[in-house]
Amino acid sequence: EARAVVLPPEAGNYSDLQASKGKVLYRRMPRTGSVEEQSPVVYFDLEEREEHTVLDDADGFDLSHDGKRLLVRDGQRFAIVELKAGAKFEKPLRTDEMETIVDPRAEWRQMFADAYRFERDFFYDPNMHGVAWEAMRERYGGLIEDAVTRGDVNFILGEFIAELNASHTYRGGGDQEQPTRRGVGMLGVDWALENGAFRIAAIVEGSAWDADARSPLREPGVDVKVGDYVLAVNGMPLDTTKDPWAAFQGLGGQPVQLTVNARPSPEGARHVVVEALGDETELRFRAWIEERRRRVDAQTDGRVGYIYVQSTGVNAQNELVRQFMAQWRKDGLIIDERWNSGGQIPDRFIELLNRPMLSYWAVRHGEDWQWPPVAHRGPKVMLINGWSGSGGDAFPFYFRAAEVGPLIGTRTWGGLIGISGAPALVDGGALTVPTFRMYDVEGRWFAEGYGVEPDIEVQEDPAQLARGRDPQLERAMVEVSRMIREDPPAPPSRPGYEDRTKPITSPGR
Repeated sequence: EARAVVLPPEAGNYSDLQASKGKVLYRRMPRTGSVEEQSPVVYFDLEEREEHTVLDDADGFDLSHDGKRLLVRDGQRFAIVELKAGAKFEKPLRTDEMETIVDPRAEWRQMFADAYRFERDFFYDPNMHGVAWEAMRERYGGLIEDAVTRGDVNFILGEFIAELNASHTYRGGGDQEQPTRRGVGMLGVDWALENGAFRIAAIVEGSAWDADARSPLREPGVDVKVGDYVLAVNGMPLDTTKDPWAAFQGLGGQPVQLTVNARPSPEGARHVVVEALGDETELRFRAWIEERRRRVDAQTDGRVGYIYVQSTGVNAQNELVRQFMAQWRKDGLIIDERWNSGGQIPDRFIELLNRPMLSYWAVRHGEDWQWPPVAHRGPKVMLINGWSGSGGDAFPFYFRAAEVGPLIGTRTWGGLIGISGAPALVDGGALTVPTFRMYDVEGRWFAEGYGVEPDIEVQEDPAQLARGRDPQLERAMVEVSRMIREDPPAPPSRPGYEDRTKPITSPGR
């Protein structure tokens, strides 16, 4: 730190910091929330004490060994330019003409050797969970000689590292042929085949505040309602012998003309243009959350909130805060982490949910303030199941360790031997190396492969789920409502006002 030097360029969002003789190079990235899209390549001249722009925009660059040239990337195009102000992206490299000779079998042998070394050198347990790793190398190494495709190699690598009997042992990618895929445009609707035509049975209602989770039919000015018939897509009549989505192949993210009518007839039909979604997963996900939130709100007379946490990654952290901020005043909370796919270690989740009340502040007008101002003081329960894994194991583990509330559902996945990156394979493929494992404050390993058991076991019933029932959620409502009745969350009574004209005495604490 004592060697750090503050340079004159103004504070900003910088990337790709590199150094050449007498120069410091970087990309100036758009500020968060800005409408700017360009990322100029800039250098600061240490002698002149001035900034100079090499290129007005680039997606990345690498500095040559002698520090005089840059390999810059613009999308899928590359060019070599001089390290000087005002350079131009004028002569892209003819990468489509570049060829190399690859010996797949030699690559496969190298990849297997790398897989062996990566696990041997980086696996968290130097004893390899008691597995005779050299013997495994001999056993599976012979299979590589019989591999015919890159898919065979991935299969062998997967079986090889699975011998470690640890979670988070994955492999994939690599130099494989992939078929061309055509996305399907989506409208966020459920269909019904009636009267020889496709009728809109329901429009999925996601989040009105989130434009990325909204049906195109809910955009302003779109005159389409539940019950309308969609007769044609881009002028082509819908074939009722096929799935209606067959007419939307290749239309994701594209403007689509729908021929719509209140009757299953072309007479009096109208044309509506919408932009089809490329994916409606987020839309249906938000609709699923909202349906359960409303169900809990209705069945508990508004006293219990419902928060769904789909993972422990960045998006889920944002989602947890958003849902918590809207419901922390409820008497009780249900935290649903079923199907939680993990991500990061969720200690901050517990800190938010389990904030202790530290004080209250008396005011002349209005309600007294609680402090921290955003903290839930009522009972909480958590829903778990066998699809809650990785960070989805740690979340209920911490929930119990912090004594936040009971766990309801079924035992979690059981995978807390984690990963933090590994070198790539020679053809761009990947495999993971579990480099750390969790143990508790008493010095006991987390039950890898077994998971976190619930305090109250409630099995999932697929038949009831298909009929719209959710036995686990129903039990959660019963439990948290009971906890509210037995110990109603309420602030302490405000003490009587003091006569401050009298001598101050010790409060005794």
